[in-house]
Amino acid sequence: MTTKPEASLDKTYQPTEIEKRWAKEWETKGYFRPSGQGEAFSIMIPPPNVTGSLHMGHAFQDSIMDALTRWQRMQQKNTLWQVGTDHAGIATQMLVERKVAAEEGKTRHDLGREKFLEKVWEWKEESGGNITNQLRRLGASVDWERERFTMDDGFYKAVQEVFIRLYDEGLIYRGKRLVNWDPTLHTAISDLEVENREQQGNFWHFRYPLADGVTTSEGKDYLVVATTRPETLLGDTCVAVNPKDERYASVIGKDIILPLVGRRIPIVADDHAEMDKGSGCVKITPAHDFNDYQVGKRHNQPLINVLSQDAAILSQAEIYNLDGSVNTTLDASLPEAFHGLDRFVARKNLVAAMDELGLLEKVEQVNNTLPYGDRSGVVIEPLLTDQWFVKIAPLAEPAIQAVENGDIQFVPKQYENMYFAWMRDIQDWCISRQLWWGHRVPAWYDAEGNIYVAASEEEARTKYSLDASLKLEQDTDVLDTWFSSGLWTFGTQGWPEQTPDLETYHPSSVLVTGFDIIFFWVARMIMLTLKFTDQVPFKTVYVTGLIRDDNGQKMSKSKGNVLDPLDMIDGIQLPELLEKRTSGLMQPQLAEKIAKQTQKAFPDGITAHGTDALRFTLLAMASTGRDINWDMKRLEGYRNFCNKIWNAARYVLSNTENDDCGLDEAAEIELTLADRWIISRLQETESTVTRHLENYRFDLAANAFYEFVWHDYCDWYLELSKPVLWDETSPVARLRGTRRTLVRVLETLLRLGHPMIPFITEEIWQRVKPLAGVEGESLMLATWPIADETKIDAAAVSDIEWVKGVILAVRELRASNNISPAIALPILINNASEEDQRRLADNRIFLQKLAKLESIEQVTELPMSAMQLVGKMEVHLPLAGFIDKDAEIARLDKELAKLQQEIERTEKKLSNEAFVSKAPAAVVAKEQEKIDQAKATASKLKEQQEQLKSL
Repeated sequence: MTTKPEASLDKTYQPTEIEKRWAKEWETKGYFRPSGQGEAFSIMIPPPNVTGSLHMGHAFQDSIMDALTRWQRMQQKNTLWQVGTDHAGIATQMLVERKVAAEEGKTRHDLGREKFLEKVWEWKEESGGNITNQLRRLGASVDWERERFTMDDGFYKAVQEVFIRLYDEGLIYRGKRLVNWDPTLHTAISDLEVENREQQGNFWHFRYPLADGVTTSEGKDYLVVATTRPETLLGDTCVAVNPKDERYASVIGKDIILPLVGRRIPIVADDHAEMDKGSGCVKITPAHDFNDYQVGKRHNQPLINVLSQDAAILSQAEIYNLDGSVNTTLDASLPEAFHGLDRFVARKNLVAAMDELGLLEKVEQVNNTLPYGDRSGVVIEPLLTDQWFVKIAPLAEPAIQAVENGDIQFVPKQYENMYFAWMRDIQDWCISRQLWWGHRVPAWYDAEGNIYVAASEEEARTKYSLDASLKLEQDTDVLDTWFSSGLWTFGTQGWPEQTPDLETYHPSSVLVTGFDIIFFWVARMIMLTLKFTDQVPFKTVYVTGLIRDDNGQKMSKSKGNVLDPLDMIDGIQLPELLEKRTSGLMQPQLAEKIAKQTQKAFPDGITAHGTDALRFTLLAMASTGRDINWDMKRLEGYRNFCNKIWNAARYVLSNTENDDCGLDEAAEIELTLADRWIISRLQETESTVTRHLENYRFDLAANAFYEFVWHDYCDWYLELSKPVLWDETSPVARLRGTRRTLVRVLETLLRLGHPMIPFITEEIWQRVKPLAGVEGESLMLATWPIADETKIDAAAVSDIEWVKGVILAVRELRASNNISPAIALPILINNASEEDQRRLADNRIFLQKLAKLESIEQVTELPMSAMQLVGKMEVHLPLAGFIDKDAEIARLDKELAKLQQEIERTEKKLSNEAFVSKAPAAVVAKEQEKIDQAKATASKLKEQQEQLKSL
């Protein structure tokens, strides 16, 4: 046998060098750009925060998006993956404020708005590209030349245009409403920026004296109310009781005297009060609680705000009517003892004051949930402030219809129900934020507070015919980042100009996102896009689950279970990993806890696995819409899978480079049974992978690809090729056929796997393509494989399954009898059908080589032997010289016990009249066939056992 030269691939698979080289090559050569030809496919990246860094959620969704994009590009579509980042109002402002404080010892107020914004832009230019560089490391094939930023000039114009048009149509208004208020950041925040934390707290029960000598049916001259926020007592406007509660029927419409304040407030009947909760009486503070606001609105109660923007008690309450006008009829006085006190200090003092007056009934410990700002970490207050709002109802109806009529499809479909639930119970949207960094509200005020909305002061003066002497001041607020990102699909394509890109790539094809922002982003994009383009923003919404840790816990910094995908890709040593886990955490105990958790989970740090292994792991675990529990073992397994592909390619190249691979179509080609089988299996796999990708079943696509590559191609076909390639007597035509099959199947499976594992497939494809007669600069521009049913050879598949069955039977005989793989075995065949005999004759060389057989012969009389069945054909190993008699008898006992359990289980099922009467006849017949087969096998095993005992 001639020694083959080394393959042109390195001996060892080193993903880091390969991945970095190809990422640069692809981008430099412009392969990520749309081709400008063919049917358009477009996908918009959910813009990550400019302050952010890649986390496992990004890696998961970006792997899905890139797989989709590469797959569509290989179908020769005009493919655009639009990239960009969000300006992240609160996060960016906080980051730069801290930077200025650390470097200059100044606040943003010391610098002033203009100078501070200059600092933000400086930071953005210097450090704002971190996450985009990480996306490059992940292999994201986005068109970097089209990168957008939600604060760039074009996007700024789009945001202004939308705000102005909505205002002019009466769909945007300014009003005094209750919002989530961050007392540290001094801004309204969205529900998504509120983190609800469970903790132990107190429930204070207070007595509220009834006015005018009124008593309850129980003869009490007070009502008992309970609250977790005693300081809001100062802003109470009424007490609610359930209209069905007989205990309080006589006092409905009466008044109480609000303790400490002395204000008379009414008792109202409202279903919000639950009869079986506490005393059944609920204090109502419309200016400091969202539920109370609704109760107060139903009963026409005023809004009494007692907290400053710092969440301290005011010296005079701010009292408003429900329409936002100032209420001048009620006394705004607040007890002097609480003036200027922080809310939590005021709480302590107020409880003490109520106790001193004998009005503290009891204190109950409870577990409750408090809202915290996810950026500031402080408790959020519902606060009455002047804000800008969008009237959502008129925009929501077309957005609901777009999903109902199928213009937009949710995958999985059940998320439509979540969407509809939100959209049909929608509230007006607060779009203003009290920040400096962001899209400044395009509104101007005169000294009397009149509002003029336009893109600039000059345009406002022209639009409203204002005198040049009238002094105008621009609104200091900026817009919620969800407002600007709501324009993402069309704002990135040049709107409000009717650009060629807008015409070509809009609507986009699919949106990949998490269920947690269906309302905050997906729904708002649908509403705004329909309003301003008369188009849906995307045709499909693919909703992913969350990445959780291996215990199913949500990943969070406080738990110390956050994983950086780049650590999975490039590896990290334990000291650096510990430092990453504890950096920025102010509590030493928590930092120590996280360090211990890290050290326990990764005692030696995290090993480098490469981008392809990470991507394939995420895709293989991407069951539709389900959360994923991260599994490091699967990551290691898929790193081994990449290594398997690498070694398989080295084997192919070493046996085909510089040899005749049948590129000359006129040359004689002989395909072996194994060649025909693997070609047939390839067609089936191409069809299966494509179908799963079409249905967004990335897990099933990845698993189908894995099964074909690992088991069919590597474990079986490469082994079946060796008897041909390594036999010096093999005919030239047969050698040519096997070499051509090796390289062509490898080239095709590289194309099939490229969307999932792009780097290793590109590296190998560049070596394989000339051998397979394929041209092209890059695999990512190659054609997606399409199954050819004419190449499916059912007979070859059946024959190879028989060959595999015989080989596996011999391996089982070796294993069960503890015989070394190096020993050639004499195998005897009994009860072979004509088809078995034909297959045996045709495939004797494969069987002898792959099963390492000394001989394989058909016999009618058998010596004492161990047996395995292949269908009804018996594969025997003579025991003389190979067997431990007692051990084999014990093994057969175990086998017989298993068979008896199976027989009894199936017989029990067949004796069940309910099963037999309801199950299809074919199912019943199959169960009976199981019994017959098991009994036949048991009979053979007993016969073997008796023979053994007679030895």
